[in-house]
Amino acid sequence: MDPLAAFRALATPEGRQAPYPLYEAIRAHGGLVPVKEGTLVAVGYRECTQALREPRLQVQDGTAFDRVYPDWRDHSSVRAFTDSMLYSNPPNHARQRGAVNTEFTPQQVGRLRPVIEETITGLLDRMAGLGAGGAEVDVMEEFATRLPIAVVGAMLGFDEERVTWFRDLATAIAVATDGFTNPDALATADAAMDELAAHFGELIARKRGCPAGDIVSSLVRLHDTDPARLSHGELVGNMMLLLTAGFETTAFLTGDGALTAIRNPEYAARLCVDDAFAERYVEEVLRVEPPVHVTSRWAAEDVTLAGTRIPAGARVVVVLAAGNRDPRRYPEPDRFDPERVNSQPLSFGGGIHFCLGAALARLEARIALPMLFRRFPGLAPTGEAAYRDRWVIRGLRTLPVTTGSGEPAVTRLAS
Repeated sequence: MDPLAAFRALATPEGRQAPYPLYEAIRAHGGLVPVKEGTLVAVGYRECTQALREPRLQVQDGTAFDRVYPDWRDHSSVRAFTDSMLYSNPPNHARQRGAVNTEFTPQQVGRLRPVIEETITGLLDRMAGLGAGGAEVDVMEEFATRLPIAVVGAMLGFDEERVTWFRDLATAIAVATDGFTNPDALATADAAMDELAAHFGELIARKRGCPAGDIVSSLVRLHDTDPARLSHGELVGNMMLLLTAGFETTAFLTGDGALTAIRNPEYAARLCVDDAFAERYVEEVLRVEPPVHVTSRWAAEDVTLAGTRIPAGARVVVVLAAGNRDPRRYPEPDRFDPERVNSQPLSFGGGIHFCLGAALARLEARIALPMLFRRFPGLAPTGEAAYRDRWVIRGLRTLPVTTGSGEPAVTRLAS
């Protein structure tokens, strides 16, 4: 298949539902493939890694948007993210990241374990009630999406009773991370962004008058005392980023982890009793079904990457999901194998833009999956799991199950 045809197919509904064959069609032409003038696609593990760490390759900021999507400012959902560290380059990136970095140290993340466990227990109780008598329950709706939005809501100081409202708005807004590959969804994303921005304005005013020990209070204090370090747009943009990025990626990781274990009961059984296995299992889910499939970099100047010259102004589309299945890096790359050693998936990016919430996402999944299958060892599918119509951030839309009653998972493992 022509690499340009494969690349363009990724922006179609069919391509978004089944991207892996298209990645392989591009890989057939190399690890870093020019698909048209000014655009190259990295699908090799080595090439993706180098692109993520090369300082002359920068993220898409407002200037880059101007070259490709001149009307981007008409969309509030896109405009808000350009003020965040996600779309910022040095030196602005380090300044913004430093403002929130202290909240995501291993020590700070570890302190969230009781909150995570308490939230999961409540969600499992809810699932038990909804699934009583064999009724169908959607793992994505009732568990995987509710957990991370509750945790990030607690970190940001959101109202606990509005968790599902935040989740639904964040889901709509996150379409903006696909850029303009799904233009029909941008109108919905813009409306959700406007609604959430209004709420954030009220929240900022409330935290300014009555600060608490949460990230928003810290960011508001920083903005008020030193706006040169954090402007108002950056304050709101990074709040949006923390909400959406901290929500969908973890939800999709948890959902795909649950689906894989449902399809492979031996994994579900081991998750219940083996913490070390749970860690390896989550890493393999991240490799095989990463929540973030793709990111982009722009050449600030001429640069040579993996032997290929990239002219200034060119774009490198870094397909993390393809790099994770590079046969040069992983034997039998399409096979799910939790016993792989030294896996190091690219799923959280790399370089200065390595995902700030990676440790938190891993911790939530490592706690959530064992607790889910200990509580419901008889979890069984009632229909086909369906993926969202997304490419950049890709994950399950629905995972219908019955909770079952069955014998404890520990007994099944022993047998």
